[in-house]
Amino acid sequence: MTQSIAPKLGLNALLTPEESVLILIDHQPFQFANLHSHEPTMIVNNVIALAKAAKVFGVPTILTTVLEDRGGKLIKGLQDVFPEQKPIDRTFINTWEDARVVDKVKKTGRKKLIMAALWSEICLAMPAIQAAGEGYDVYAVTDASGGVSAEAHEMAVRRMVMAGVVPITWMAVAGELQRDWARESTGKAFAEILADHGGGSGVAYAWELQLLGQKTGAGA
Repeated sequence: MTQSIAPKLGLNALLTPEESVLILIDHQPFQFANLHSHEPTMIVNNVIALAKAAKVFGVPTILTTVLEDRGGKLIKGLQDVFPEQKPIDRTFINTWEDARVVDKVKKTGRKKLIMAALWSEICLAMPAIQAAGEGYDVYAVTDASGGVSAEAHEMAVRRMVMAGVVPITWMAVAGELQRDWARESTGKAFAEILADHGGGSGVAYAWELQLLGQKTGAGA
């Protein structure tokens, strides 16, 4: 019998800083070595941008690795966003089976989980599906995750969607957290993340700043 998944609709389906937790799983050298669904440098760029966004908006972030001694430490650019945090190093393939991770999430009292992982078909799909089944709203950041092949990543996304997980991209996450450009306390930092990691959007933003600087200088 096919399970009916209720659609997530309305304003409450969008992410907010106050309700969200970010879990970043296994962005380690060993995992990147067999990443073939995306260009590895794109995943590096995107997951670092996602982490920076979480920090700007005050979203609690949990870093985790698997068998660090063999698979390598978290990539430096990601660890540098949270230099004070030691990643939870697991033996469980499924992060959600590690009580330390689940306990950290529960202590926040938050129910919207944002996840990104290597690889999508295993280390993202398994905890995302389990957490969704336990009543959490789970958002899988597909462009900060990747699989061993394009097919593996695509099948993982399809499987997660069937379980009620919401696929999303890092820029969409950041945009939902900002929500309003009038929120000046985070707007400038958000724009700086776009400038550093947003591809064409970043180039356009840098151009706008250059033009603004020229106009300001002309009027001085």
